[in-house]
Parts: sequence; structure tokens; C-alpha cells
Amino acid sequence: MPSVVAIRHIAFEDLDAFAPALSARGYKVAYKEAPLDDLADRDLADCDLLIVLGGPIGAYEEDRYPFLKPEIALIERRLKAAKPVLGICLGAQLMARALGAKVYPAGFKEVGWASLNLSAAGRDSPLAKIKSGTRVLHWHGDTFDLPSGATQLASTSRTPNQAFAVGRHGLALQFHLEVSAKGLERWYVGHAVEIHATPRLTVPRLRADSGKYADELAPQGRACLEAWLDGLKP
Repeated sequence: MPSVVAIRHIAFEDLDAFAPALSARGYKVAYKEAPLDDLADRDLADCDLLIVLGGPIGAYEEDRYPFLKPEIALIERRLKAAKPVLGICLGAQLMARALGAKVYPAGFKEVGWASLNLSAAGRDSPLAKIKSGTRVLHWHGDTFDLPSGATQLASTSRTPNQAFAVGRHGLALQFHLEVSAKGLERWYVGHAVEIHATPRLTVPRLRADSGKYADELAPQGRACLEAWLDGLKP
């Protein structure tokens, strides 16, 4: 049974809708808690798939969160060894840092449901499973430069680098394809302070938008994940 380890930075940002999709393909899913667990564990280095999840911290805040150093080192080792890594939001930013790119505050919050603009490479990637006009969830205040050697896949009008690929084995997504309307109820509590502090953003608005868009995204997000996993096969 192939193994997938998901590094979680905060309890409610988990695999959500991706978990049953991975289980259906025979993956044995386990979590590691970034602030608590040993990120030098061989299970992380040797697992078949590493997924690095999101969280409300900066990928450049090693002084506040010392676990980021071994986490970035782990991602760097796996990418150099062409072992599969999927990064989501903070996970994508950590992949960028592991590849030597700069991660920094964008100067604005991009939170809510909006569509993507796929590059030519993006239209020839697993992201092509996301239909034109489909809205995905954005929830970030940081952005990153495109790493050297990476392929830019997607953007929005405000954020030029929304996704990139590293060969077939690395996929970084600044946005969220893994969320469900039910799972997001935990985010509205966990991110209550950020929501309250962001102009024109409210829990009722987020809930209403998730009710409109999450179910449409779910099968496309799963198809994107499955297409990427298929591409990992020799």
C-alpha cells in the first residue's frame, strides 16, 4: 500500500476532500504535525507522497517557528531526489523557498472564491481539469517569486504566481482545491480574527460563496489530483 504523509501546520487545515480521493487510490494516509513532530523522520523522507498543507504563518518566519528550517530542508531533499511533493498554500510557498525563491507579503489579502488564469503550460498540466471560470478558494496574504527551473502554471489578476510545477514530481498550488463546504466551517472559527480584520470579508459571505462554489469545485479538484498522481507513474 503506497504511503502519503501530510504535514499539517494547524489542525483544521487538513486534506479534507482529498483524503477520500487518496484512500480510494490505495494510499495509506498519515499526518505529521509540523510544530510538534520530528520533520527529520525517515517516514517523511521515504514516503511515496508528501503533501505540505496550509497555515496562517509566513514561510520566512523561521525565527518565530523554528520547525520551518527542517521542513524546508525536507522539501528540498525530496525535490532534488525527484520524490513527489504536493504543496498547498503555505506548502506551495515552502516549496518555493526550498527551491531558492523569495516568499514575501503581497501587500494585500487574497481571500475568497475566484477563478484562475492558466498559462499555456497550465493548460497542458493536471490543472486543465479545472474548467475555465470555475472558482477556487484563495486564502493568503503572501506571495512568491517563480523558482528557477520551475514552470509557471496559473495566475490571478492580483497574483502572478499561483501555481508551478517542478518536473512531474513537484506541484505547488497557492490556492485550495482540497476544501469542502462542510470542512470550511472549521476555518471560519479558526481564522475568525483574520476574517474580522479583513475589509469586506465576513463569515456569512464566505459561507454563502462556499455553498455556491465548493460542490462544483470538488470533482474537478479530485480530477486534478488524480491526473497529477497518474503522471507520477513511470
